[in-house]
Parts: sequence; structure tokens; C-alpha cells
Amino acid sequence: MNTVVKLQFVTKADLKQWWEKSYGPEADLKWMQFNGPYFQGPVLTWEAFYDHHLTRSVNNPMRKLIIYNGTIVGELSAYWTDGTLKQWLELGIVLFDSDSWGHGIGTAAFRLWIQEMFDLFSYLPHVGFTTWSGNKGMQVLGEKVGMTKEGVIRNVRYWKSEYYDAIKYGILRNEIKQF
Repeated sequence: MNTVVKLQFVTKADLKQWWEKSYGPEADLKWMQFNGPYFQGPVLTWEAFYDHHLTRSVNNPMRKLIIYNGTIVGELSAYWTDGTLKQWLELGIVLFDSDSWGHGIGTAAFRLWIQEMFDLFSYLPHVGFTTWSGNKGMQVLGEKVGMTKEGVIRNVRYWKSEYYDAIKYGILRNEIKQF
């Protein structure tokens, strides 16, 4: 599939559609079963979503929306694992509608996101993400974009009376030439 995706800054005008796609009454909440479900995040009301994202996400270069066919289909994020030191950047991606999974949309968006983060933080040699062994799709995504499985911390994620592994993927700046 020749997938064309666009990454877009979050604007105040996007917040309602973003909420509708991610948490609204018609939203496919299957994504919540894979995006750190052990943290047991709530299904956000419109008001809680708006309050949270208005100041944290609008025009923030470390959070963007994934646009496909003119519609918001997901989100990308980046955060500093090491706080104010700002040397260890972790990335995230969520595609909200499970019907959009497996069609190359996430792969295309995540490649663009990796490149954007290396461009934005020109001093960084490495970016990565951490997932869990229950999220096979994220592990496949890491491999598709050329990341290396850098570590496994066994039996540390507890969900539904079972232990899962935490899994770390990363890529070095000099490895992205394959994009």
C-alpha cells in the first residue's frame, strides 16, 4: 500500500475531532488495550481532554496528529526520560481506529516522526520507545522502521493477573539513512 500520511501540529480547532477519534462516544477504544493498559488510564471526557491538551499539546513540537485522507487517525508524542537533562528522548504513537492498523499508516508516520525529532534535536544520537510484550504491533513497527531491540526487562508489567516484559527499541541518527 502506498500510504501518504501527514504530521500536523495540534491546534485548538483540532481538539474536538481528536477527542472524538480517541475517546468520544463513537471511538474505537481497542487502542487502550495496547497503549500501556497496566496504567489503567481513564476514558477521558471532552472537558478533561480539553483541559489536559489545551496547554500541553497545542503547537507543541513534541506532539503531533497523524492525518490520513484529511482526517485525524492518530497521535505522536515525544518526552524526555531524563527530565531537564534532555539527552534521552522516547517516542510514542497511537492509531485510534483498529481498522487502520496493518496498512502502513503507522510505519509511514513513525518514520516521519523519527526524522522530525532528529531534525528538531540535532545533538541527539539516539531516539527510541519502550513497549510491552503484549503489544506485538508496536514491536513490529520498531522492526519495520529499522530500530534495534535494545533490551528486555522481564516480567515487570503486570496486567490482568499476568506479568509481561518491558521491551526497549531504539535507533541511532546514523542508522536512519535507510529511510
